[in-house]
Amino acid sequence: MKKSVWKTYLLCILAAEAVGALAGFLIRDGLQIYSTTILKPPLSPPAIAFPIVWTVLYALMGVSSARVYLTEPSAARMSGIFLYITQLTFNFFWSILFFNLQAFDAAFFWLVILLVQIVLMIMSFKKVDATAAYLQIPYLLWVTFAGYLNFGVWMLNK
Repeated sequence: MKKSVWKTYLLCILAAEAVGALAGFLIRDGLQIYSTTILKPPLSPPAIAFPIVWTVLYALMGVSSARVYLTEPSAARMSGIFLYITQLTFNFFWSILFFNLQAFDAAFFWLVILLVQIVLMIMSFKKVDATAAYLQIPYLLWVTFAGYLNFGVWMLNK
């Protein structure tokens, strides 16, 4: 059965954006508390930057995952898709740990695991579609920066 390319891209982008939107919805109260009461480290972006950046990153994740899905079936493809879903799940729960539970220490270690998963996903994606792997680089960089912010918030709010 032939895969519909544009439908696959659309579905993958919408699925990634839906994960982000659901996380955003679930943490809205925690975000309010965070923005008004938590000390933040230097270089913390303004609150408006986060939904903009994440919307772009989730779109890139969707395009990237669609590219991998549309390749010929293989063990590397399945591994990449598994790692993609796993890291997306970790991404989702990090928001709840950090914003709603304000478990900044646990969120930091969760984020370290997420970073490892992102690197493994990129390596796996590169085996089947180099462009898909490269599309994940902004995500890796942003989550690395989020690690700095998470650690800073943890240290400033002990």
